[in-house]
Amino acid sequence: QVQLVESGGGLVQAGGSLRLSCAASERTVSNYTMGWFRQAPGLEREFVASISRSGAFTVYGDSVKGRFTLSRDNAKSMMYLQMHSLKPDDTAVYYCAGGRGAYGSIARTYDYWGQGTQVTVSS
Repeated sequence: QVQLVESGGGLVQAGGSLRLSCAASERTVSNYTMGWFRQAPGLEREFVASISRSGAFTVYGDSVKGRFTLSRDNAKSMMYLQMHSLKPDDTAVYYCAGGRGAYGSIARTYDYWGQGTQVTVSS
C-alpha cells in the first residue's frame, strides 16, 4: 500500500505561484505513474497533470497547459507541481495520485490517492 501525502497548498493572489509536493511512502515510486487531480466545490474531479514513471513524459489538462509544470524525483520519492499565473478558477483541493497503469488523465487507472491539499486563489 503506497501512501501519498500532499503539501504546499495555501492562499495566493491571482497571478501568483505555488509549488505543490507529493511525498510517497515507497522507495520504489519509480514503479508508479503519478499525477494530480483537483476538485472544486460542486464540481467533478478534474485532471491536472500526469507524469510517466521515469519522468520523461508529461501530459497536462487543457486548463493548466503553459502555466503548470510537473516533475518528479524518484530518488527522493517526490513529485512536484509548479503552478504559475494562478487564477481564481484554479481554486480547488488538489490530490496526488499514483498507479501502475499508463500515465494519463483517466482517474480510475490510479490506485493510490492522497488526502488532498487546498489551493485558494483570490481575485
